[in-house]
Amino acid sequence: MVRYAKEHKQVTRRRIIEKAGHRFKQDGIDGSGISTLMADAGLTNGAFYAHFASKDDLVTHVVAEELHTQVARYGTLRPGRPGLEDLIREYLSPEHRDHPGLGCPSAALLDEIGRCEDGTRQAYSDGARAILEEISARLTPEDPRSAQAKAIGLFTMLVGTLQLSRALSDQKRADEVLELGIENALAFMG
Repeated sequence: MVRYAKEHKQVTRRRIIEKAGHRFKQDGIDGSGISTLMADAGLTNGAFYAHFASKDDLVTHVVAEELHTQVARYGTLRPGRPGLEDLIREYLSPEHRDHPGLGCPSAALLDEIGRCEDGTRQAYSDGARAILEEISARLTPEDPRSAQAKAIGLFTMLVGTLQLSRALSDQKRADEVLELGIENALAFMG
């Protein structure tokens, strides 16, 4: 019975983190209250504190998990630069733009993460470092350290382009931003 309870608690905690990740990216951290987050997970508010010390604690775990999942997805790409080109095209797609709850946490939450407590910012820093290492290794597998600056430039270009496209009310212009963003990212890669 104790074993079931522990496993059940872990499964429930994972569900809360997963659902909160979607909600945060869709509505923002500040725009997502505990009652909504718990309802998304099919639980009552009272269950929240059995899993997390505070909303900040949840945010830290969500940011860490979202970035971990993003890096893990990179492992499904083709090796090297071709996989990076695939990533650019997928990242700057209308589907990614139009479904922020399912997409990159950086493009959806970066401005809020910058205002979060140290634990969340550290979780983001660790995850961003892993993303940049993956991009660097794909740019120059023989010397990823030399590609660090280019990886930072490419990642910020992707995030900023997606944010700009999401912010525009003119659909044609928003699509053009994505298309030009792909061209610019590929040219930047060299």
